[in-house]
Amino acid sequence: MEEYGFFLSFNNMQEIFRLPVNPETLEMKESGDGKSYTIVDFGEINAISYPKLTEITIESIFPGQRYPFVLVQEKGPNRLRRPFEYVELIKKWMESRRPIRFIFSGLRAGEQSRDPRESSDFAVNMAMSIENFSWKLVAGSSGDIEFSLSLKKYVFYQALPIKVDKKGQVKKEEQRPSDKKQPSTYTMKAGDNLWKIAKKVLGDGQKYTIIQKLNGIPDSQLKKLPIGKVLKMP
Repeated sequence: MEEYGFFLSFNNMQEIFRLPVNPETLEMKESGDGKSYTIVDFGEINAISYPKLTEITIESIFPGQRYPFVLVQEKGPNRLRRPFEYVELIKKWMESRRPIRFIFSGLRAGEQSRDPRESSDFAVNMAMSIENFSWKLVAGSSGDIEFSLSLKKYVFYQALPIKVDKKGQVKKEEQRPSDKKQPSTYTMKAGDNLWKIAKKVLGDGQKYTIIQKLNGIPDSQLKKLPIGKVLKMP
């Protein structure tokens, strides 16, 4: 027997929670962006275009107590939070103006506590923007909050650097999209050097000089940086 779990996460799963009560339905809207034209002596034609971004609507509750139908457990993203904790998290994510991740995962019976950060077996794992979030406190309940959440698929886009080879051909530098927020500082660990840190954080080891200049590190100190030193990141 399989049970379904719905998760929302932010900043590359640094913040994550499971919906404590599965919605009765999951509405997913897939639509095209074609346009119709009328041609004289021919009639109407339809010009097919690229599909629009996927839209998802979720309606459920954040329970004020542990009802029999509440799915979450005690620890990690599956732990039951207070209703207003869920509300405040979603509002904070909206104010960040950054995408979240919507994860829809099938769980076998007895696996309710599985942490989605430790698995890649998802039915849906999609970066999305929060388009609308409405909620209300249910009168006469034990603090239950009913909510409606509208999400839209988010497509990562950025200006890509290009390189021109000896033959004059232009090559794009492909970069893997990520919803993870780049850290403002980095604490040095055993085996670290500026080149490794630049590769890890900035994606290019050659950018170590940027970190060096930002932190005012002279060339003579490059090989003597202590473990635990906090570096500013560009």
